[in-house]
Amino acid sequence: MEEIKKQGQDLNLTKLNLDYDGQKDGEEQAQNYLNIVNEKIGFIPNVLASFSKFPKQFEGFTKLYNSLMLGESGLTKLEREMIAVTVSSENHCYYCIVAHGAAVREISNDPQLGERIAANFRSAELPLKQEKLLEFSKKLTRDPSEIKEQDRNELREAGYTDRDIWDISAIVGMFNMTNRLASATEMEPNENYHNMAR
Repeated sequence: MEEIKKQGQDLNLTKLNLDYDGQKDGEEQAQNYLNIVNEKIGFIPNVLASFSKFPKQFEGFTKLYNSLMLGESGLTKLEREMIAVTVSSENHCYYCIVAHGAAVREISNDPQLGERIAANFRSAELPLKQEKLLEFSKKLTRDPSEIKEQDRNELREAGYTDRDIWDISAIVGMFNMTNRLASATEMEPNENYHNMAR
């Protein structure tokens, strides 16, 4: 049998050459941000390294990401990461399944939860509240035009407020964008993610 190539990241962040000539206003601020991230977690996620090639986009992306994933919300950090894994699974986004699956493992202290959500969140036997959360996230990703008041009411009945539903929808939207960007460019997840919280 022919040898199967060992999986992993090559030296490129993506299949695109992201270096370009031209004005890069904000490059120093982007580099400072990356330095802080590296000090905090010990590596620079490839999505940030990629976006930093375009400093103004980097600024917008990091502000939106931090607001939705780390900012004030009725959603827990675990719920937000579970949304990220569910959306990424529906979109078959390897980068985000790996990166946010690692976050789910770390936050939940459960080495299986991220993979179960990625494969089929219903197999995780989640509480009804989180099951409704992920059902909505999956439907909004797959069939956004099919969302009705009944879907919002099911979230309300499960215990989510209208503000929470806004946050859920914004997180789903953001990950649909990043999933498409990561898949279109074949962005590789950092090797670090594969071993986190194991």
